[in-house]
Amino acid sequence: MGINDILQAGDCEWAMAQVSREGGVDIVICNLSNTDVNWMDCLTQIGESGMARAVALCSELKPELRRAVEQMTCLSGLPMLGVVGRRTQLHTLHEILGRYSRQQLAPYVESAPHAKLPSEEDVRRGLAEGEFRAWFQPKFDLNTCAVAGAEALVRWRHPIRGLLLPRHFLAAVLAYDLIDEMLKQLLEQGMSLLDTLRRSGQSLELAFNLHASQLAHNDLIKHIEQLLKRHDFPGGTLLFEVAENGLLDVPRTTRENLRRLRMMGCGLSIDDFGMGFSSLTLLCQLPFNQLKLDGQLVRAIEDPRTHAMVTSTVALARALNMSLVIEGVGSQLIRDGLVAMGCSFGQGFHLARPMEAERFLRWLQAPDSPT
Repeated sequence: MGINDILQAGDCEWAMAQVSREGGVDIVICNLSNTDVNWMDCLTQIGESGMARAVALCSELKPELRRAVEQMTCLSGLPMLGVVGRRTQLHTLHEILGRYSRQQLAPYVESAPHAKLPSEEDVRRGLAEGEFRAWFQPKFDLNTCAVAGAEALVRWRHPIRGLLLPRHFLAAVLAYDLIDEMLKQLLEQGMSLLDTLRRSGQSLELAFNLHASQLAHNDLIKHIEQLLKRHDFPGGTLLFEVAENGLLDVPRTTRENLRRLRMMGCGLSIDDFGMGFSSLTLLCQLPFNQLKLDGQLVRAIEDPRTHAMVTSTVALARALNMSLVIEGVGSQLIRDGLVAMGCSFGQGFHLARPMEAERFLRWLQAPDSPT
């Protein structure tokens, strides 16, 4: 079939090592008949690492189970291409792998330069030297193309390894319990940007990512409250995004701190909505006012299942009086499809990429900026 660069591995650790060494692969074909391998854990690790772009399964499944699996659009966060039987004809395998190119999957933003996580000493040094910087990605009103806010995304400008994305260091920052320190620096950078905009008569809602574990203590909430007072901004200037999978078990202190943020006027968004397992009961009980649909769920925009999922989420958000933001708007086709389904807000590379603060300010203040 002309595919020459093929890796094989007999266990999960070996697979991760090979994928990391290559800096990522296009397709993972997972052999379910090998019961010695915990293939679901392996796929989860590869999916979370961001070092694969699609998955196909290899197994002899019963017809009813095969149909169910083939209807899946993603597995462990990876787009599902289909099931390859052990006796699959070559043309069938070609058809399954051909779905990869037809889906126009998003390219890697950046391959991991090293698989090993940075040391605690390196992270602390980077924080002390101010190497963790906020980049800003605009959110848009999809109907008018007006800027509706921006999300602050962390980047580490490492003196040796270059510009690092969160997938390269966030696990280490969490493990060393330095996530609050990093967020405080990003908040200060965001406030500085807002101060600059205010002096030119502009305002903007800025969103920051919160890990659910950060809500277990009151110190960070007090810091946010003091920060707003010091810069004389209303709480509505800030919005905090919490990943849905972090809301599976919400202790009392976390609920109280979510309510404190809302009482301050801050917005609260459930990030990666549709990728976790939070219940509708929990959704109604917690004080969130925004849903943010994961971009992986809208890649196949013309698929009837995508249409059903998006329109039902639009209806759910409206019924709960919540706004809905669609991530991963990667093409004009996706944007037009979302507008046709009643979506109002979105962000993605097709609309605007993340930018450093100085460039973001120039972009916002340019005469032809979509403000």
